[in-house]
Amino acid sequence: MLPHQTPYVTPHILHKNYAQSHDHENFSNFMGQDLEYFSQAGFDMDRIQIKRNAPVALLYEDAIRNEGAIISSSGALINFSGKKTGRSPKDKRIVYEETSKDDIWWGSVNIKMDEHTFEINRERAIDYLNTRENVYVFDGYAGWDPKYRIKVRVICARAYHALFMHNMLIRPTDAQLAEFGEPDFIIYNAGQFPANRFTKGMSSTTSVEINFKRMEMVILGTEYAGEMKKGVFSVMHYLQPVKFGQLSLHSSANVGIEKGDVTLFFGLSGTGKTTLSADPNRLLIGDDEHVWSDTGVFNIEGGCYAKCINLSAEKEPDIFNAIKYSSILENVVYNPLNRTPDYDDVSITENTRCAYPIEYIPNAQIPCIVDRQPTNIIMLTCDAFGVLPPVSKLTPQQASYHFLAGYTSKTPGTEDGVLEPIPTFSTCYSAPFIVLHPGRYAEMLADRMAKNNVDCWLINTGWTGGKFGSGKRCPLKYTRRIVDAVHSGELAKAEFENFPTFNLSIPTGLEGVPRELLNPSLAWADKEALQKEVRKLAGMFTKAFALYEKDVDEKVRHAGPQI
Repeated sequence: MLPHQTPYVTPHILHKNYAQSHDHENFSNFMGQDLEYFSQAGFDMDRIQIKRNAPVALLYEDAIRNEGAIISSSGALINFSGKKTGRSPKDKRIVYEETSKDDIWWGSVNIKMDEHTFEINRERAIDYLNTRENVYVFDGYAGWDPKYRIKVRVICARAYHALFMHNMLIRPTDAQLAEFGEPDFIIYNAGQFPANRFTKGMSSTTSVEINFKRMEMVILGTEYAGEMKKGVFSVMHYLQPVKFGQLSLHSSANVGIEKGDVTLFFGLSGTGKTTLSADPNRLLIGDDEHVWSDTGVFNIEGGCYAKCINLSAEKEPDIFNAIKYSSILENVVYNPLNRTPDYDDVSITENTRCAYPIEYIPNAQIPCIVDRQPTNIIMLTCDAFGVLPPVSKLTPQQASYHFLAGYTSKTPGTEDGVLEPIPTFSTCYSAPFIVLHPGRYAEMLADRMAKNNVDCWLINTGWTGGKFGSGKRCPLKYTRRIVDAVHSGELAKAEFENFPTFNLSIPTGLEGVPRELLNPSLAWADKEALQKEVRKLAGMFTKAFALYEKDVDEKVRHAGPQI
């Protein structure tokens, strides 16, 4: 020991680069082949420092030191994504190339981009990454089933993005990382740097593009982390059906602790998918993206990406308590005095989010895979017109119809004078991420349901006894009771009656749920007003479904509302 060093002072303090120089040695642990890959891809290995699968603490330090991140009072890292606080669907492109062009459902969701433009943007992203001192690499898996998983590599310039994908992908063990080899899919995230608007095919300074031939994704001009998560989902939504013959789904899933029965929940934002799949008697397989395989159901992700707006320990204890060390809070306003997040403050965005590893949920099923076919499928909708019954049992054809329609509604905003609910039809409950023709997913779903004799239920968590403004929202305790009755098998044994126009089978009684709630024609005092809304909603369904009519079986076409 040198004479001026005292044994009580951390060397870090005496020599400020102590930790950093150690990090440098330790975390660019690439072997020859990997290094060659980076040089070939155009990375300037003499200039940049690559931090691969860096520990969470190091990512915290870098995000705080270089990106203005803050540690919240519960230990989570608060990050800001800059100008873009949500996805940019209009700027998403898929490269038009021979290996995938015949499979992709081209249109407003999957907009074509030529291969040359992709090369320009990829080069631009790598050139930008070469100007950064720190480049972060995270290698992880998508898909918990080793038979169908893919290896994903994320290359980015923000510690926040590296930590986000550390939480959202499946984290490899040290042994798996040492033998990781070549990735199946690479994301180049240069989101701080804009796309060139004069490049052919660019509509703005933001560009999010996927090339299925090269199995690469390039992000320019948006720092919103959710783009990476959805990029991985888009790739799985293509590969699972096309390469593996398995069905990828935008759904949550859980499994009964006692019986081991699996339920899949479909539903768009605001329908209660996250809330209802969190159940004390069941283990959560996952909250957002799954694959229904020949052998069972598995989660695609290693984490959850939950909305934080109005979050509270009373309403959603599992999510609230998961926001701790290693979790990320995105665009959340905090109290500068004590660093407590304010989940009610939406001054940055209403789309505030948290990303945390799935094992932070106390009743998660780890590993997130169950070798058993689903018993029930629940399709959730929040119908602000108050027309759809709280629960209906669907025939296989109706299940295909409602899966293709993907209906829910947004409640009118109070401030802009809109008094009518706004219907949303999002095909396969995942329109923004759909890659193949919706009919392909629907057909696979119908086949699997028939083969495994799966019951399908349409559950309306929206209005009852009147539309938004005159009726009231179906109380959560009744919806929970209905879901419990689905799981116990009690509902399948109930007596059913027909709800006309939509031709839905609705139970005539269920213990613990008021009789009049189950049937809209009993719940509505004003029968004429009900008929008017029924006809109106039926017309909206018919119009929305016209898009798929020519590609679906006649039986499915007739399974919708008949006016």
